[in-house]
Amino acid sequence: MQREISQLDYNSRMPKPSGKDPIVSLARYSEIGFIIPAAVLLGFFFGKVLDYYLHTKWLYLVGLLFGSVVGFWQVIRMAFAAFGNGSGTASKPTPDPHNSSDSPSKHD
Repeated sequence: MQREISQLDYNSRMPKPSGKDPIVSLARYSEIGFIIPAAVLLGFFFGKVLDYYLHTKWLYLVGLLFGSVVGFWQVIRMAFAAFGNGSGTASKPTPDPHNSSDSPSKHD
């Protein structure tokens, strides 16, 4: 029983795969090819539904524009996550200006 627990504990501390597997890369890049068309189509159909219920003829264009912006935004987020630090944003934390350990002492 102790051997099983130590084996499970060892497996839980194993590092996650780095994503260098060709199948993982294929899945990630094929997802990019589906995100933009899916977002544009969803925006178009949502705009058409709004056109139908609100008796307008132009909201589908707003839906198309909104869908394309959302699709490209998601692709940009995926690119930052793939090439950045993995959190989806490429920004670094800013240092606290009130923290005296980051800046040199004025009394020296």
